[in-house]
Amino acid sequence: MKRIFYTLLLLTVTVLSPSAAEQFVSFTQTGNSLSLLSPGNRSFTILCSGRDEHKGVLIAIDNLQADFERVCGVKPEKVNGTADNVKIIIGSIDSSPIIKQLIKAKKLDANQLKGKNEKYIITTLHSPLKGIEGDVLLIAGSDKRGTIYGIYELSKQMGISPWYWWADVPVQHQDAIYIKEGIYTDGEPKVKYRGIFINDEWPCMGGWTTEKFGGFNSKMYVHLYELLLRLKANFLWPAMWSAAFYADDPMNSPLANEMGIIIGTSHHEPMARNHQEYARNRKAYGEWNYQTNKQGVDRFFREGIERMKGKEEVVTIAMRGDGDAPMGSDTDTRLLENIVKEQRKIIANVTGKPASETPQLWALYSEVLEYYDRGMKIPDDVMILLCDDNWGDVRRLPDLNAKQHPGGYGMYYHVDLHGAPRAYQWLNMTQIQHMWEQLILTYQYGVDKMWILNVGDLKPNEFPTDFFLRMAWNPTSYTADNLMDYTRDFCEQQFGETQADEAARILNLYCKYASRITAEMLDSKTYNLENGEFKAVTDEFLALEAYAYRQFSSLLQEQKDAYRELILFPIQAMANLYELYYAVAMNRKLAQCGDVRANHWADRAEYCFKRDAELCHDYNHHIANGKWNHIMDQPHIGYTSWDEPKGGNIMPKVKRVTISKNTTGGYEYEENNGVIVMEAERFVDCKQGRETKWTVIPDLGRTLSGLSLMPYNKSIEDASVSYKFKLKNDLKDVRLRLILDSTLPFVQGGHSYAISIDGSKEQTINYNKDLNWAHNYSKMYPAAAARIIESKVSFINADLKAGNHVLTIRPITPAVVLHKIIIDCGSDGPSHLNLQESKFSMKVK
Repeated sequence: MKRIFYTLLLLTVTVLSPSAAEQFVSFTQTGNSLSLLSPGNRSFTILCSGRDEHKGVLIAIDNLQADFERVCGVKPEKVNGTADNVKIIIGSIDSSPIIKQLIKAKKLDANQLKGKNEKYIITTLHSPLKGIEGDVLLIAGSDKRGTIYGIYELSKQMGISPWYWWADVPVQHQDAIYIKEGIYTDGEPKVKYRGIFINDEWPCMGGWTTEKFGGFNSKMYVHLYELLLRLKANFLWPAMWSAAFYADDPMNSPLANEMGIIIGTSHHEPMARNHQEYARNRKAYGEWNYQTNKQGVDRFFREGIERMKGKEEVVTIAMRGDGDAPMGSDTDTRLLENIVKEQRKIIANVTGKPASETPQLWALYSEVLEYYDRGMKIPDDVMILLCDDNWGDVRRLPDLNAKQHPGGYGMYYHVDLHGAPRAYQWLNMTQIQHMWEQLILTYQYGVDKMWILNVGDLKPNEFPTDFFLRMAWNPTSYTADNLMDYTRDFCEQQFGETQADEAARILNLYCKYASRITAEMLDSKTYNLENGEFKAVTDEFLALEAYAYRQFSSLLQEQKDAYRELILFPIQAMANLYELYYAVAMNRKLAQCGDVRANHWADRAEYCFKRDAELCHDYNHHIANGKWNHIMDQPHIGYTSWDEPKGGNIMPKVKRVTISKNTTGGYEYEENNGVIVMEAERFVDCKQGRETKWTVIPDLGRTLSGLSLMPYNKSIEDASVSYKFKLKNDLKDVRLRLILDSTLPFVQGGHSYAISIDGSKEQTINYNKDLNWAHNYSKMYPAAAARIIESKVSFINADLKAGNHVLTIRPITPAVVLHKIIIDCGSDGPSHLNLQESKFSMKVK
């Protein structure tokens, strides 16, 4: 009865899931699930129509066979006729005789697929055809890509990430594969053309593919086409900086067409021609100027259409200037309208069909939008490709109250840019929350003909690329409330169920932090150093690095390459970059006032600059045994204009301070938010003892350091230390807190110091005499555990006026170790670190 129910359901109802088919693969048997592989059954056959089926489907089946071998260690046989042990039937309704037999036998309702776009149905059938007994799995598609997407849906549910090759995601071994009874589909895509643009590909992707494959050729593109199909994409603008997709490898285009990838050319490459084809042959074609060289330019256009004839491609029309530049200083709409008219004549003449039957787009990139705004007429069938501002903010959308353009609208979007005001090409700098907000806006305004994403080198933009293409399939499946669900699903796909939550948390925070400012625009002035903002954002990245490395340490060895590529390396690289520029900022601040600690920060900056190179070298040479060499060659430090620094990264300038051994002090503090907080080592002046010297003990205590007279066994007579501070307002009563080291009263009577303001009468303060085991253990223990002693002092009726004052401390006993001095100007409060240090300046004596 259950099989009859499911068959009837297939004949009457289309079951849809918003963004993906429901889970139908199981690794343990439940109910009447279909067993493809089990410990007792280690082989089966895939049936397809080899002679009549689309070549792209057969290629996908070959990949499915390999996927079974990756997961289970068993490679099923592929046959195109009657065979034993058939467990999977695959075919396209528009080409496969097998699928037509199933329709005739009423095992498959043709209405579920006929006339649909890129749709698949996956279901189980019982004894579907003569000679095939028992249960089988059917993957049927409305067309070539529908069938291919169904094949790769099975692979994905078995545990093959679409990124298995491009991000080295490991495959978890399974001993058995079972298919749950039911009907599974994710319907039709909401956006017709969905793809990416490989761009700005030098020095990284260009260097990588040249070394690994010999160039931008079919040996490389076959991996890219497969990735796109596994992500349910169907469109590509290929690399074009120095490559000529059609000319460099004659197999590039036919292979794409066979596999199911629709090729187009970028926003400034009209008529299926690559700019490099013209740049390499300028003499043959003449000037790139339609007014002065129409014959040569038209010949160039015609050759492109002749070459693409018979293939499924989208033709970019209109024209920009030579090399992705404006065509002229004016916006001559009549000239461009005429160019389009002549181009369409060429398309019609070459194809022998009306131009409207060849898909075309007009890209409103950069200054081209001005032509559109000035009312340039474009044929009704031509798609209008709108664009963002290169930074992920859409520039123009259709007027909801105006007549919609019949040819539809597309969106060209960026997660990479080589251009003004500053290129960003090194790492992923995109937050998917922002991408979602702009893309749902785009879709709700009726832009659904094409979505294409400029991904730069693709790596390391895997995460936003994945999200963009998933959203392009069905934009309405994502809301503000489920974006973290997507991030978690992505991480589960790459790292498994147990690691998914933490990986998603870390990845989401990385995107949030990185999107604040691109790596290339970050410098020592980006964040406010004075109010602690720069340290806070740097600390956030450093803490995230610690979280990421902790998770990295818990992964299986085979998971670590993928984790480094997708999460760990970007976080390490950005955390290091933030630390570099924070160190530069600290160096310049301290050097400006002659503070010798500037040298420490100069050392730190140089260390971080060196570590950046080491991290990138490690990515290139050690991840996946050097598979991705050159992917991290992009310069990203030392920009002085929009373009990358030539010759590689440039170390930011740092300053070093040379101070005489006898030069100390000179610090002057300012009141800030009702309090003055002074670190002990930053005094304005000091008097050494006859046999002792004031000595800084670096990093002692909770904040900066400790300050004490040493050696301890010598006389401290006549020694003192002074601190200069500036009040904003008059202060009648002065209340201070001195933070000292947790010295116990090892001398009889305890330890004391004398303190005065502006040379007034000294107060003598004993701060530890009651910290004695025998007499007051209840006080001794907290002081020891806290590792500090807080000593309070009050100057009643001091009547200090607004302006500068000097506080002087004179030790009376040895081993008085100062950490910090806090002057309450009305806003002192509890703080475990005893508040942040106040602003200060330094005047070298």
